[in-house]
Amino acid sequence: MGPIVLSQLATGLSVLAGAALVKSVMDQKPMAGPFPRCPTCNGTGRVACLCSRWSDDDVGCRTCAGSGRMVCSSCGGSGTGRPIPAGVSHRSPRRPSS
Repeated sequence: MGPIVLSQLATGLSVLAGAALVKSVMDQKPMAGPFPRCPTCNGTGRVACLCSRWSDDDVGCRTCAGSGRMVCSSCGGSGTGRPIPAGVSHRSPRRPSS
């Protein structure tokens, strides 16, 4: 083997080793921050699309763009079980005019 083939082989192996290292770190500690993983999608942010659940082996609709996976409705695609912000409005009672 020539030196070019050996350098390409070494580069390919180092890329695979780096990808395996990143995957193992991500499996142990996802970048979800202080919030836990979403229990519906298990932190992926995507769930099976409705078109793949009730079809006869064909996949593809506008929602999933043919991938068969759509955005998780529980976490909004973030993958975290973050609390939903709620707006609270308060009106002060009107005083009778004198």
